[in-house]
Amino acid sequence: MNISTSFRRSRGPLALTAVVMLAASACGGGDAGGENNSGDGNGKLSGTVKIDGSSTVAPLSTAAAQLFMAENAGVKVTVGTSGTGGGFEKFCNGEIDISDASRPIKDEEKAVCEEKGIGFEEFHVANDGLSVVVNKDNDFVDCLTVEQLNKIWKPGSKVNNWNQVDPEFPDVELKLFGAGTDSGTFDYFTEVVNGEGGASRTDYSPSEDDNVTIQGVSGSEGGMGYFGLSYYEENKDKLKALKIDGGEGCVAPSVETVQNGTYTPLGRPLFIYPSTAALEKPAAEKFVEYYVENHADIAEKAQFVPLNKEQEAELTKDLDALREQHS
Repeated sequence: MNISTSFRRSRGPLALTAVVMLAASACGGGDAGGENNSGDGNGKLSGTVKIDGSSTVAPLSTAAAQLFMAENAGVKVTVGTSGTGGGFEKFCNGEIDISDASRPIKDEEKAVCEEKGIGFEEFHVANDGLSVVVNKDNDFVDCLTVEQLNKIWKPGSKVNNWNQVDPEFPDVELKLFGAGTDSGTFDYFTEVVNGEGGASRTDYSPSEDDNVTIQGVSGSEGGMGYFGLSYYEENKDKLKALKIDGGEGCVAPSVETVQNGTYTPLGRPLFIYPSTAALEKPAAEKFVEYYVENHADIAEKAQFVPLNKEQEAELTKDLDALREQHS
């Protein structure tokens, strides 16, 4: 199963049209784990696991779901994409088993869950990073601030020349390429750069295919684009990645800077939040165990940045604690 192609984050519908059933089936109300029974009488795992939340994390959970279902045909895992906040809302209402999140749960969300009797566990399962790229021969810009990115990409922006970004830059036409609006990458980039997921200027060349962005940027002297860090790593001979200044100085995108949290705000941890009630049901419990145990392979296949050794050790500790609770 070639999941690395099927689940590339910046190709919007890719993950959302895969074998795993998505929002329509994942958003049903009622008992989130009602079908998470122990087996089919022959010792085989069966039931359903409902996941919803971050569109950024969805391809990761979708990859995990496909791999898990390939080994557990009696289990149906559904993955919805109502956003991190929307996922927590459904989660705290008891509508889903697991909430995908591209940030830690907020105190006010914890309070709602507590009020409604929803306990949960937190697992940091991968890291995410985006790269901002320019033409390989661009020799006048090495670093941009988040404010400059916002100036370029905010809704209604009329910036169309590099000297409008910084007067010291030359008079070179700025041509923009980026993710399509159905992509989790688009949601992520616009959220951290423009302050709202989906808020972006519209006069750029969007595509769900990263290769289109590569061709556009590499073929334009003043080209700029963005996509997942892993895809830049595969094509660094064709493009130049910019350093980003999130307020603490210019930091180059790399696996290391994403993992250690210094590449902000275009690098961040990714989480899953299974409910305590779901973990009492074998299908959801085994799925979470599988997800955590195979996190590195799942991250690689879904084109995310894996955990570093310290993060992996913490995740293993969290899984061990979970197993002790259910032993």
